[in-house]
Amino acid sequence: MPNMNMLQAINNALDIAMAEDERVLCFGEDVGSFGGVFRATSHLQEKYGHARCFNTPIVEQGIVGFANGLASQGSVPVAEIQFADYIFPAFDQIVNETAKFRYRSGDLFNVGGLTLRAPYGGGISGGHYHSQSPEAYFAHTPGLKIVMPRNPYEAKGLLLASIRDPDPVLFFEPKRLYRASTGEVPEEDYQLPLGEAEVTKEGSDVTLVGWGAQMEVIERAVELAEKDGISCEVIDLRTILPWDEDTVADSVLKTGRLVVTHEAPRTGGFAGEIAAAIQERCFLYLESPVMRVTGLDTPFPLTLEKEYLPDHLKIHEAIRASVNY
Repeated sequence: MPNMNMLQAINNALDIAMAEDERVLCFGEDVGSFGGVFRATSHLQEKYGHARCFNTPIVEQGIVGFANGLASQGSVPVAEIQFADYIFPAFDQIVNETAKFRYRSGDLFNVGGLTLRAPYGGGISGGHYHSQSPEAYFAHTPGLKIVMPRNPYEAKGLLLASIRDPDPVLFFEPKRLYRASTGEVPEEDYQLPLGEAEVTKEGSDVTLVGWGAQMEVIERAVELAEKDGISCEVIDLRTILPWDEDTVADSVLKTGRLVVTHEAPRTGGFAGEIAAAIQERCFLYLESPVMRVTGLDTPFPLTLEKEYLPDHLKIHEAIRASVNY
């Protein structure tokens, strides 16, 4: 298998989807000949023409509204929001149109072929308008799916599955890992299931749950914990909506402890939903309170980015606190 970084894997997935189905369209700000601000769409316009890969005006609400219209007429749009932070002008279109299209029509119409790609998260010194993690805003919205891959292999398989899924999907890509994460990726077509978490490491003392860029941070924290003699079970949620409650609950029933981490601020973050659901299902088995290791309840800072992000040291502290409770 060839070695790819995450950008190459995403580009490969888009190439496969467009080659297989002429209904697949790729559009967004600067995605055409420029290949997107991160080059995720490089050479797609050159290969498939201006009618299938094209630039849009700098109007996010218009991008998603246009995508909704295309999807409702049978196209398979893959729209790019240049940074996840820019998605908020399109919030109304996503939560009131995209998510409710099938429901409001009694299944006469839908926009299930729609995929919205957006790079999210910190780690690139982007400041408060280029570093946010907005997944929790949309996880409150029935009718959407939310996917967040951790590496190139996952990114390709999950993106192909998202494009072909019968529901609209928000596909948040950890931009810090675009070039930093590399690995073997099959050249052929493959899909990974949406809504299924993956146990990436088995253990017996504490369960750690994360997604996207935090999975690499968790790995470093686990290395420290294992030097302390603590056995960690690690779960990559992969899909935030719907999230795989059963896999997490089964793990916590075994370990008796849970640490959840994400980059987004603590208050209203998706870790709170996981903590609530797991204490309902596993209360009598818990040996300590569910721990959350998250970003801070402040706008994302520029000069204090490292202090803001939930790093491996903070996660290691939470692991120790959970085990020693």
